[in-house]
Parts: sequence; C-alpha cells; structure tokens
Amino acid sequence: MIGELGRVTGTVGPGLVGEVMVRVRGGAEAFLAYAAEGDARIERGTVVLVVEYLPPRTVYVTPAYS
Repeated sequence: MIGELGRVTGTVGPGLVGEVMVRVRGGAEAFLAYAAEGDARIERGTVVLVVEYLPPRTVYVTPAYS
C-alpha cells in the first residue's frame, strides 16, 4: 500500500475523516484517509500518495503533485 497513488473522493483535513480510492488487487477500493501533515486540507479529486497504511482500511496521504 505504501507508495501507491489514489484519488480523494471525500475531503481530507483537520477534524475530518476523508476517503480515497486506491487501485489494489486489479480493482479500486475505498480507504478511510487522514492527512500525513496534520493541518493539511486535501480536496476531492486530488491525486495523493499513500505514506502510511494501518490495516485493514486506513491510510495517511499527502498530495502526489505540488
């Protein structure tokens, strides 16, 4: 999971549990998402990089492109 790219489908930010879709096992799956930088806000549609994975369905992400 770490190092995979995904797309935000529910805004990620302080006080929010966001959602990202990540391609895994030949399909796309939804994961609960938090910002790797605690005060960052990542809007829907942003391509993100998974930097931490907590099984079974939680990831910490950062924007893939600045």
